[in-house]
Amino acid sequence: MLQLAVVFAVLVTSGWVAHGGSPPPDAYSVQLGAWRKETVEGAALPDPRAPADEIAGFFSGLSGFQQLALARDYPLVVGNLNGAPVELRYTANSYALAQAEAEERTRLDNKRLTSAGRRAVNRRANRYASLRRPHRQILAFDPDGRGRAAEVLGDLHRAERITVIVPGIDNDLLNFERTALKWSAPVGMATALYREQRKAAPEVPTAVIAWGDYVTPNGMSVAAATAELAEAGAERLTGLLAGLPGDARTTLICHSYGSVVCGMAADELPDRVSDIVAVASPGMRASSAAALDTTARVWATRAPDDWIADVPNLSVGPLGHGIDPVSPQFGALLLSSERVSGHAGYFEPGTDSLAAFARVGTGRLGELGWFTDAARCRFRPEGTGGPAGGGAALAY
Repeated sequence: MLQLAVVFAVLVTSGWVAHGGSPPPDAYSVQLGAWRKETVEGAALPDPRAPADEIAGFFSGLSGFQQLALARDYPLVVGNLNGAPVELRYTANSYALAQAEAEERTRLDNKRLTSAGRRAVNRRANRYASLRRPHRQILAFDPDGRGRAAEVLGDLHRAERITVIVPGIDNDLLNFERTALKWSAPVGMATALYREQRKAAPEVPTAVIAWGDYVTPNGMSVAAATAELAEAGAERLTGLLAGLPGDARTTLICHSYGSVVCGMAADELPDRVSDIVAVASPGMRASSAAALDTTARVWATRAPDDWIADVPNLSVGPLGHGIDPVSPQFGALLLSSERVSGHAGYFEPGTDSLAAFARVGTGRLGELGWFTDAARCRFRPEGTGGPAGGGAALAY
């Protein structure tokens, strides 16, 4: 009883069981309100919550001019609309980023800005400017709050294999990409993986999505130990997958709290998802890989010196994410994390983990070894084995 009382006290004092008033409308909500009143040739625009195939059908009936007009007038709506043509989303988000940057530059004229406020405004403006450079393909963008974004490397239409990177705590728009600790940010992770995939399987057209399009917990807070943000993230993740063009096989690489998101999304994933990789996971809110109720293969890895190993794998009321995915009883296939340092080094060039992610993402599973002992997980020459316990190499 004392333990439960302490848990309840933590939830109350952290605000988990209480909710404040509604915030003022954000830019997306303002545009959405106008979108709902708009028509095209007398027909109402679709509800953004409609299924992705319904959204795709709507846009397929519009002329190119009509599509661009909607992207220009409602960039935050179109830019985040699963099912809209991806190139149109890139264009819409370029408009939205330009608007957001202009608003931040205008704020610099405010004489009452403190030096700290001026630095913050400049930082946001510079981030928006960076994201809207011509070569970038921004699939999602929302400046509200801490901000969200998703970026595509490669061609989603031509890709035979797509990988989505789902990051963990402390990720937002300002650290979506970094100069220092480059490979720990979503864009750096995606860049490293895209390069490694092209090196590992140059004959396979691939695309990688740096998916920072959900609200992540801030630090080791109660939010990081509960499922509320993961549940919302899982809904956004399944929406993304439903809206991707084509039917390319898709891998989810889920880092830290991102693996909680993937675990909660698992039973709703489309058939195109062939593999889920839990990286440095605190748990996936499931008792085993089988309990995730997905047709995808489930992989896991963790570096020997990763601090996440010291996080208790408990589940007490809403707190905790359950069993460790690298534990034998969970039943995941294990990947090597040799030459990985700490919690944020899994995408560092030269690590076994990055090489393994590339091979899973490109379907070159015959080049991997599967073991139940994480310390023994190594690469094998192509075609020499499959999962521990027998079976042929799973490459498709």
